[in-house]
Amino acid sequence: MPRPLWAGAISFGLVTIPVKIVSATEDHDVHFHRVHLTDMGRVRTRKVCELDDQVVSQDEIGKGYEVSTGETVTVTDEELEQMPLPTAKAIEIVAFVDADSIDPVRISDSYYLAADGQVAAKPYTLLRKALERSSKVAVAKFAWHGRERLGLLRIREGAIVLHSMKWPDEVRNPQELAPRAVEVGDEEIEQALQLADRMTIKNLSGFHDEYREALEDIIAAKAEGKAVPAPAEDGGKEKGEVVDLMAALNASVKAAKESRGEDGEDATVHEMRPAKKAGGRTAPAKKRAASSKTAAAKKTTARSSSAKKARGRKTAAKKRSAS
Repeated sequence: MPRPLWAGAISFGLVTIPVKIVSATEDHDVHFHRVHLTDMGRVRTRKVCELDDQVVSQDEIGKGYEVSTGETVTVTDEELEQMPLPTAKAIEIVAFVDADSIDPVRISDSYYLAADGQVAAKPYTLLRKALERSSKVAVAKFAWHGRERLGLLRIREGAIVLHSMKWPDEVRNPQELAPRAVEVGDEEIEQALQLADRMTIKNLSGFHDEYREALEDIIAAKAEGKAVPAPAEDGGKEKGEVVDLMAALNASVKAAKESRGEDGEDATVHEMRPAKKAGGRTAPAKKRAASSKTAAAKKTTARSSSAKKARGRKTAAKKRSAS
């Protein structure tokens, strides 16, 4: 079991549930040290007072807040711990809401809540079953890292999960980021939905961090004195501006079908209009079709003429043989 990060209790009305908080996620990133390139010595960050230019030890550092220019007040850890907060050592459930009403943008870090001791087993199970049988989630307030936070309690595989959430005033309004109004046809929307349907999967367990794997390969090669692996090929994909949105959607649907082993023959619902190219314009579809028919007719005529000549030679040979 991971090391507990916090110990306290869930406050659910008059019910108290002793719990411990453990992290629900793990960090698998590759972490680098800062080094002096000439001798590989570690480069450290020193904390220096800007007034006397002296290095300051950790026990000489405190928290300060600048109330005005040149005026700073200090706040000690003891004063913070003694703040009159009911959530100082409790996760206080303050409301229940429908799970669908929570904006995912507000959800931050996630933690598992483990029952702390046998005395917590029954109330922990009671809260878990109550949440499992409803479509609601619990909203709670708790103190964490020197500030009060808003939290969300839900169930994951039999365990109570605490999601740290942003306060309503911490979420920016995205309206100014929306693009200007444009017309999107129903056919384009249907193709986008078809593409989404082809790309739908049951779970995300098959995804992995390819960047981290490539970085580990580079580190392993350099540690063994080998050449750094060559960059991966881009697969020959053409990159550039999408000229025809419907054509791009049709091509994407076809590619999605082919990637799943389907024939992809019925992927193109609408005729793909040719995109402009740097050297000029691609011939219209009707002209391309007409030229294809003309070429086919020429080939048929040529084959027919060759066959007649062959039959004529055979007839002449038979006459000579008979004479």
